[in-house]
Amino acid sequence: MATVDECRQALHDLAARLERNAETRGRLDFDRTLACRVTDLETAFHGRLVGGLLTDIADGDDPKAKIALIASSDDLIALIGGRLDVTRAIAARQIQVKANPFDLLKLRKLL
Repeated sequence: MATVDECRQALHDLAARLERNAETRGRLDFDRTLACRVTDLETAFHGRLVGGLLTDIADGDDPKAKIALIASSDDLIALIGGRLDVTRAIAARQIQVKANPFDLLKLRKLL
């Protein structure tokens, strides 16, 4: 099981990767609140996706977030690290992503 600090760092790593991708591909018109709920640690993080960038990462849940990622700590680390395919993880019910279908399509473009 990963730690809260490792999960937090993984989200910051994801933010850095999204920033590099935005520099290469240009920014998307995409502004949504994001919650990341880590089930086995009973903790959560929240942030904001703005223009394809992940900003304002902080501890705590955002129950009104437009996009919610629900995963165990190890699955979150593997997902962000590229060792877990998001489509397969969703199909296998390892992770859940709660978002409207249009947001899911835009999320795929970010990564």
